[in-house]
Amino acid sequence: MTKLAPPLSTFLQEYLPRDRGASRHTIESYTTSFRLLAIFAADRHGIRPCELDVGHLDVDTILTFLDRLEAERGNSVNSRNTRLAAIKSFFRFLEFRYPGHLELAARVHAIPQKKGDVPALDYLDRDEVKALLKAPDTATRTGTRDRAMLSLAYNAGLRVSELVGLGLDDVRMPQLDEIRVMGKGRRARVLPLWKETGRALGAWLSIRPEVPDRHLFLNAMGRGMTRRGFAKRLELHTKMAARTQPSIARRKVTPHVLRHACALTILEATGDIRKVSLWLGHQSLQTTEMYLRTDPAEKLDMLSEWRSPGLGKGRFTGVKDALMAMLSNV
Repeated sequence: MTKLAPPLSTFLQEYLPRDRGASRHTIESYTTSFRLLAIFAADRHGIRPCELDVGHLDVDTILTFLDRLEAERGNSVNSRNTRLAAIKSFFRFLEFRYPGHLELAARVHAIPQKKGDVPALDYLDRDEVKALLKAPDTATRTGTRDRAMLSLAYNAGLRVSELVGLGLDDVRMPQLDEIRVMGKGRRARVLPLWKETGRALGAWLSIRPEVPDRHLFLNAMGRGMTRRGFAKRLELHTKMAARTQPSIARRKVTPHVLRHACALTILEATGDIRKVSLWLGHQSLQTTEMYLRTDPAEKLDMLSEWRSPGLGKGRFTGVKDALMAMLSNV
């Protein structure tokens, strides 16, 4: 039997950052996944987490763990699939280093991703975005910082991990007209900044504390802003924006909603889904195509140009094969 702790430690602390070049966000996500799994597996097998063997992570244990995430922790299907992806990645790491677990690894890889409902896309319209960007009080240091953060998140369509990961060196100085973003899969992209965003960013940089931390945005302790910290500031300013734009109160405004709003703005301005994909740093156009399903006017334009090809429903006739007979009657 192979103890779980040594290979898992190597996987998280050496393989992911050194061999795979995984981002800090990915490593943190995988670490959380295995923390939850280790606690669950140890409890299931009646042992301490440090006593777990790789063999304790059998398919039944993993499937029960994933079900518990949804039933007890209220995780979404996407979160469940993210945890499963982390587990599969670990077993791919094991395959060439611990051949004795090849059979178990094959069974784990056979666990399918779970399909879930695709909800309607949440985004803010132009008036709601304006209200949100005006919400921070720029007479204060935190308000000036928050307006710069919100403006930059919307302008560049940043994931929250990309926003809080920005450093001072990622901004083109002194023009403040361009930023360099390191996205998922360590794919870098350079994006232009609108003049309004440049002014908001300049206002923040002029009062940014001189501290050793090189993150672009700092919290009250002079350290880099965290994902949770930005989410809390966004929640606060959403409530403030609702006073002047009541419709925003009916929306669940998350950091990703600003990214969606940016995507639709770029799509409206360019009419080119490929440019939206490049702007957001998507690996595939399939990911970006969801924005084509949000605009009713776009759907109506498509329907007005559609014509029926005039084909009728076909039938299999003269079928004598048992399998084809079954398929013909479905």
